[in-house]
Amino acid sequence: MSARRWHLTVAVAVLFASSVLALGLAQRSPGAVSSAGVVDVTTNLAYENGAAAGTGMVLSSSGLVLTNNHVIRGATSIRVDVPGTGRNYVASVLGYSVTADVALLRLRGASGLHAVRLGNSSRLNVGARVIALGNAGGAGGAPATSSGKVTGLNRSIDVSDGVGLTARLTGLIRVDATLEPGDSGGPLFDAAGRVIGMDTAASVGFNFVSTHEGYAIPINRAVSLAKQIQRGRTSATVHVGSTPFIGVSVGASGGGVVGAYVLRVASGSPADRAGIVVGETITTVDGRRIVSYTALTLALLRHHAGETVTLGWVDESGNTGKTRVKTVAGPPQ
Repeated sequence: MSARRWHLTVAVAVLFASSVLALGLAQRSPGAVSSAGVVDVTTNLAYENGAAAGTGMVLSSSGLVLTNNHVIRGATSIRVDVPGTGRNYVASVLGYSVTADVALLRLRGASGLHAVRLGNSSRLNVGARVIALGNAGGAGGAPATSSGKVTGLNRSIDVSDGVGLTARLTGLIRVDATLEPGDSGGPLFDAAGRVIGMDTAASVGFNFVSTHEGYAIPINRAVSLAKQIQRGRTSATVHVGSTPFIGVSVGASGGGVVGAYVLRVASGSPADRAGIVVGETITTVDGRRIVSYTALTLALLRHHAGETVTLGWVDESGNTGKTRVKTVAGPPQ
């Protein structure tokens, strides 16, 4: 989890503030398993005038890093620190999946890094002992560890950022663990010290609450998505490359109109230049019906920065129209 909460929409046409919540486990202590390949991820959130912290896992010596999407959402810059080495790197986002909460980063100028040792999450059983490492509390330095056991497999939870973006995470590993800010994106190890999951959420979703229940994404699935991103294969649920930005903050629609209600338009943004104004409700993107903020986000993520989208809208007087908006590069969503 980060040291902050999600607030307002910021990228992909939405001025969105990301939350970096995380899975942490009880009895935090340093180093029960090897921390090689576990890194600290710090993001700057210029649109929120804030920062956030999470955890990542090195997948390659040349600097591919796996983390949660919600760790880097809304980031205008990302720094990755390798604990105990004094080395830090600027990171770029290669791609991400909002619905799976997975993101892949590349560290600029990295070489010779230690990668985490991957296991096989399909062999995991209920009752198996697990150990988690993470940047607990966003404090940085050597990752803290904690132990627990698997209490469920193939679990599903509904998560929300608190301002409209919702997602259903499926196929998760459930553990009897407490939550600690900063652990999101960190490894969940089996008893042999192999990574079998990526810590991601609490029983209540992306909100920090002290509870003995947490969830991790099976590492087989997370790595499969990372490979898809690395190969540049965009899909309905995976975005690769630059994130389109139009510069509006949206909320739930009202007055019986279904869509995304425009709360704010950033001055000089693509939406501002195209004539989108506060009080309009975005009802379609390129002809696709928009029924929620989440639907708007996913529709926009079908595009890349520089492409043009057509927004259908209804104003507060009931007038309808369509406006073409040329996107620019923005923070990851």
